[in-house]
Amino acid sequence: MAHGDMIERLARERAEDAAKARAEAERLAAIASMPDSKKTLLLIGASRGLGLALAEEYFKRGWRVVATVRGGARTALHELADASGGELEVETVDINQPDEVAALRDRLASRTFDMLFVNAGVTNDDRETIADVKTEEFVRVMVTNALSPMRAVETLRDVVLPTGTIGVMSSGQGSVANNVNGNHEVYRASKAALNTLMRSFAARHRDDSRTLLLLAPGWVRTDMGGPGARLSIKESIPNLVGVIEAQGGKAGLQYLDYLGRTVPW
Repeated sequence: MAHGDMIERLARERAEDAAKARAEAERLAAIASMPDSKKTLLLIGASRGLGLALAEEYFKRGWRVVATVRGGARTALHELADASGGELEVETVDINQPDEVAALRDRLASRTFDMLFVNAGVTNDDRETIADVKTEEFVRVMVTNALSPMRAVETLRDVVLPTGTIGVMSSGQGSVANNVNGNHEVYRASKAALNTLMRSFAARHRDDSRTLLLLAPGWVRTDMGGPGARLSIKESIPNLVGVIEAQGGKAGLQYLDYLGRTVPW
């Protein structure tokens, strides 16, 4: 091969390599500039039980999840986050402390979420009635189950996209219409109060395009539900998530159970 032909071939090959490199760089830049298609969830209260199961279920479904725990102890949520490849983040907040909720809002100020889900709940001795429950215990249950979740909704609502969902974990025991047997009086009252406060929130924001949900997961075998509960987590949570997804884009408030049935107020 003549010297001139060799030089011409090398120049052509270099030009082709440079063109391929530019095309690859443009492809990678285009991918980087594309909007992230993954949906995002801010989940309040996920260290164990139903909250942990929700975090795991949404992660399995391809969502990015920011989930919270209370206190500095390591939990099963941290183990899940370690194995998530950065798709699940753990934040710390005690929703009974308004300043901690506000601080969380500040930390998330530059981010938006497709859904905010507030999962918080405590119970008391179910044998206690209003006749004998101590005032301090009544206040503890009411603050944790009704006041604090709604304060969290009020504080964090603006990080949710206008097309997004705000969900709160309620209970079938919060239904006043279905309370024909009594029992669990304080817990029932706290969830009924939560439902009423959420209805007031919806009324104040009746022009909001977000989906608002109160969810009743059923009686589930968790630390709080007890070993005698009717449902396993696997029977409740995947169905519950399916119900939430089915309601996406529907503005206004609904009170639904884990099978998508309307729960009477």
